[in-house]
Amino acid sequence: MTSSRYAALLRGINVGGAKKVPMAELRAVLTGLGHSDVRTYLQSGNAVFTSASGADEGALAAELEAALQRHFGFPVDCLVRGGPYLRAVVDACPFPAAELEPKQLHVTYLSEPVTEDRFASVDRAAFLPEEFRLGDRVLYLYLPDGMGRSKLADVLARPALFKGVTATSRNWNTVVKLAEMAQANTP
Repeated sequence: MTSSRYAALLRGINVGGAKKVPMAELRAVLTGLGHSDVRTYLQSGNAVFTSASGADEGALAAELEAALQRHFGFPVDCLVRGGPYLRAVVDACPFPAAELEPKQLHVTYLSEPVTEDRFASVDRAAFLPEEFRLGDRVLYLYLPDGMGRSKLADVLARPALFKGVTATSRNWNTVVKLAEMAQANTP
């Protein structure tokens, strides 16, 4: 059986003192699930690992969510994405990433594909120069003044827009770093 590299993206941890998940413990949980070469990035719930299980991304995410619930006693939504997918997200960016400051570009990873009609209620022109574009299970966000000051990001964070979909955002530096980490040592 061949091994594959993946990134686990945890949603809503280590924010404002809630849902504390120390990265050393996250690494231990992933290792306990039989994964190897586990590395974390930052404190915001990013881990890269190698798995020989042959399980798909959804099964790996469900397994990790169950293990985190057992270990920490609270639910944590997780997305798991393979190395080639993460590289494709970087390569498909519709905005000129090389010309922008990393704080201006974000990616919201989605648990499943969504269509443009989900965002029909968003008056895109009202938020210019802020923009978003839909990709393969991602939203690319161009936010000239960053996520913290973005009115568009506030609108896109409304639960109704993502009903039934897990969504978690990362800044461009993290997007690129996770893609690099998930490609390293790939068989």
